[in-house]
Amino acid sequence: MIKDKEDQADISSQENRPHSWEKREPPHRKRRTIQVENTIPSRVRPGYGDPHTMSHMYPFLVSVPHGGVDVPEEVSDAVALDQDAISYFSDPGTRDIFGLSDCACAYIDTPISRMIVDLNRPPYHLPPKRWDGVVKTRTSTGVPVYKDGQFPEITLIHRLLLRYYFPYHAMLDRLLDGGSIVMAFDCHSMLPSAPGEGHGSGRERPLVCLGNNGDSLGNQRKGALATCPGEVIRVLSDEFKVLYPDKGNVALNTPFRGGFISNAHYWHKGIPWIQIELNRSLYENRRDGGHAELQDNVRKVLSGFWKKVQEKELL
Repeated sequence: MIKDKEDQADISSQENRPHSWEKREPPHRKRRTIQVENTIPSRVRPGYGDPHTMSHMYPFLVSVPHGGVDVPEEVSDAVALDQDAISYFSDPGTRDIFGLSDCACAYIDTPISRMIVDLNRPPYHLPPKRWDGVVKTRTSTGVPVYKDGQFPEITLIHRLLLRYYFPYHAMLDRLLDGGSIVMAFDCHSMLPSAPGEGHGSGRERPLVCLGNNGDSLGNQRKGALATCPGEVIRVLSDEFKVLYPDKGNVALNTPFRGGFISNAHYWHKGIPWIQIELNRSLYENRRDGGHAELQDNVRKVLSGFWKKVQEKELL
């Protein structure tokens, strides 16, 4: 259920199909719990060298903030969702699909589930005012994330953010400051139709949604800052349309315009960002998972994108 602009900006949410956690039955599958040994349990590849001289290395930063499915040990006993639900309400598979550290100058992800710490929300979006903020009280289908009476108190929330949230954003700034990055992508998955029971629920979604906080053509909206020029996001859109040519398969800023990561770090650094959302119907329910094929497709898209951007001197 989308209730405000921030929620609209980025909810990689859930299909309308029955699950045990939607029925609020007791969890049954043991959760994946991570023990903390450092302050940022992420896979990071920093930018280096001169990407313009690398035949297969592009000057891109790839961020995958919602692919993790692990629960930190600090809150493991308090979480009500089982592992199936944790995975379902995250962006399953995106760490594989967008794991392009072999061709992007910089890459970062996290194993921590967005249901525990959502890196794509402002740090001050907290309950009770924000149920879908940086720390969530319930899922988009209304199921409590935590057991009754065990929601983390404010000092524990602060500790979670110090350990998992702020280091991720600090690392993004470090990677952007490295001198190799000219374009950044925040990468997600979305379900085939909008979840919940509110306005727009059940509405089918495109196969690809690209967001720059602009309008449906990628142009800047009045009073809003676009995170990259319209000409640039349209080049990326055209490359995805080669793969998915049917009308409506690739959309700009609908249903997602981009979340906190792309907007905040564009404001901070001025390096262009695009949020990429891939429909989970492209790979879910396939026996082989479909991750490798989709990663190859994304790699081809970004390669074609960079070639045309250079030809047109857009960046």
